[in-house]
Amino acid sequence: MKKISIIGVPMDLGQMRRGVDMGPSAIRYAGVIERLENIGYEVEDLGDIEIGRAERVHTGETNLRNLKAVAEGNERLAAKVDEVVQGGAFPLILGGDHSIAIGSLAGIAKHYHNLGVIWYDAHGDLNTAETSPSGNIHGMPLAVSLGIGHPTLTDLHGYSPKVKPENIVIIGARALDEGEKELIKEKGIKVYTMHEIDRLGMTHIMEEAISYLKERTDGVHLSLDLDGLDPIHAPGVGTPVNGGISYRESHLAMEMLAESGIITSAEFVEVNPILDEKNKTASVAVALMGSLFGEKLL
Repeated sequence: MKKISIIGVPMDLGQMRRGVDMGPSAIRYAGVIERLENIGYEVEDLGDIEIGRAERVHTGETNLRNLKAVAEGNERLAAKVDEVVQGGAFPLILGGDHSIAIGSLAGIAKHYHNLGVIWYDAHGDLNTAETSPSGNIHGMPLAVSLGIGHPTLTDLHGYSPKVKPENIVIIGARALDEGEKELIKEKGIKVYTMHEIDRLGMTHIMEEAISYLKERTDGVHLSLDLDGLDPIHAPGVGTPVNGGISYRESHLAMEMLAESGIITSAEFVEVNPILDEKNKTASVAVALMGSLFGEKLL
């Protein structure tokens, strides 16, 4: 029986809106452990990574908000994830804001020659200190994992880069900054925007993404930001963007990933219960986890 190790990361320092640090609790409250046990997994909850306090001091050398605390929290996460992968369990990471992907990928990628990444998100998260309009690190984790950005973040866990641009697939993008668009073109990153999802359909996109990653990777990390879904389905996120992926399309995507057997680690991030309606977004996250881990309708 496959073992899943759950790691909560109550991180809210990668952005400005408070409450996303309660995401892991909200997801647990929505019944994630029971849900996965019912499918037949052995689930171990490793509790939460300790996250430091926000930094009041802004140094002149960088516009990156809470750089030190974000880096320290992610280093702790990387060490824990590293341990889980070594022990042969499946790491399931609960966020927290999307800056936690820096630590997730740092802990996972060293165990693979060619780790693939599915970035299921409204945003590219490919900003740097130079291109970021805000200085919020939750808009940078994918760039950081490619080795682009502040050395404190790119060198996390002692190596860089964590992933190669040709091993990344972004799904659901609909809010990209100019600098991100340039980086996508320059690096040749595979992106399925909402335009492609509408035009080609989720089945086609997932078939293509799966076969693309199967050819070139030896493991795939799913990084799912709940703002990838339309805010109608997932209102409890810090940076909602209208016109997103539907609840049904998301279930289909997760079911197809379950069938493909390519996913070796996953994180669900940006659940903010303060901005939510009756824990709806955490419940959606748990339902999607059910599909990802092979829950069947029949």
